[in-house]
Amino acid sequence: QIPSFEDVKFEAASLLAELYCQQNLVDSAKPLLRKAIQISQQTPYWHCRLLFQLAQLHTLEKDLISASDLLGVGAEYARVVGSEYTRVLFLLSKGLLLLMERKLQEVHPILSLCGTLVEGWQGNPIQKESLRIFFLVLQVTHYLDAGQMKSVKPCLKQLQQGIQTISTLHDDEILPTNPADLFHWLPKEHMCVLVYLVTVMHSMQAGYLEKAQKYTDKALMQIEKLKILDTSPILSSFQVMLLEHIIMCRLVTGHKALALQEISQACQLCQQSPRLFSNHAAQLHTLLGLYSVSVNCMESAEAQFTTALRLTSHQELWTYIVTNLASVYIREGNRHQDQLYTLLERINPDHNFPVSSHCLRAAAFYIRGLLSFFQGRYNEAKRFLRETLKMSNAEDLNRLTACSLVLLGHIFYSLGNH
Repeated sequence: QIPSFEDVKFEAASLLAELYCQQNLVDSAKPLLRKAIQISQQTPYWHCRLLFQLAQLHTLEKDLISASDLLGVGAEYARVVGSEYTRVLFLLSKGLLLLMERKLQEVHPILSLCGTLVEGWQGNPIQKESLRIFFLVLQVTHYLDAGQMKSVKPCLKQLQQGIQTISTLHDDEILPTNPADLFHWLPKEHMCVLVYLVTVMHSMQAGYLEKAQKYTDKALMQIEKLKILDTSPILSSFQVMLLEHIIMCRLVTGHKALALQEISQACQLCQQSPRLFSNHAAQLHTLLGLYSVSVNCMESAEAQFTTALRLTSHQELWTYIVTNLASVYIREGNRHQDQLYTLLERINPDHNFPVSSHCLRAAAFYIRGLLSFFQGRYNEAKRFLRETLKMSNAEDLNRLTACSLVLLGHIFYSLGNH
């Protein structure tokens, strides 16, 4: 009996499953991993690692329910074998999937439990800080998804302080005594880029465009440095998301040629990876639609937005695209009246709005106000725009506030209230 034979057996199963996935033989990888999980319960490190691996496989296949169940099993197993650290890793990973599924009722108790566990955990400072950063990233992205730019500020500040703290800590060479603790969420360098990315997302949505530009430059420079030695696909994902946000900044500030160059750059990055391309195709068409609007090519904008709608199943992105397509139809006058009213019914902010995003709902009120203004129904337009202002002021949505005030100014001018 070779003492480490169990390790060899489970590593072989893990590598073989990876090989199957690279060859698109996912259906061969799954039963192999299930069998390995079943017989590895006496080997905590491998049992946890194989659970993470199978959960990741289900996530890539967009089977988030199976992935979430496996992470729940992992959290309970880690608790039983006395690994609070890995238990929190499993729980935070499950929280991430629940956020992706928009199961907000289920995510709140998990995040609340994780917050308590992280604060109470006495262990390696780097491990503790990395759990705290994972926890704060989930909180920040939850607020950003909900379009709450003001509410997110305290969490974002803690996250930025956390990344500074972890950057000053030295990696301890002392290995954890519990083999189930031998995991980490992300390397410190990747965490740093991720914090830049969520800062850019916040700055872009809140209208702090210079700040968005500054942090995008820092993050892209860091990614270029890391890519010299690091082939991790997550860096390309971060790069594409940063480009998507900075392209929107360019369009808002009128740097259209630069925006087009960066759209081309994002396309080239996506073409290097089929998964990246399928995950970002709708966003790329949306950006081309926004560019077309900025250069007044409404037919092209309509074609790009329609294609993007066909490619996305993401509710927030779908609502964002519909809002922009509605603005194109409004600008084109009576040509698309039927389609316009159908779209407006699907993003009615007064009732059955499709997503919980504060920002998108405020934008839907603005679109209604814009239509009423063009139709000369000024009192109705004022009602919608005041609603937009109330919502955008509550959450520091500065660009929506500015647009609403400009349009209200036009309305008062038209009514003779100079």
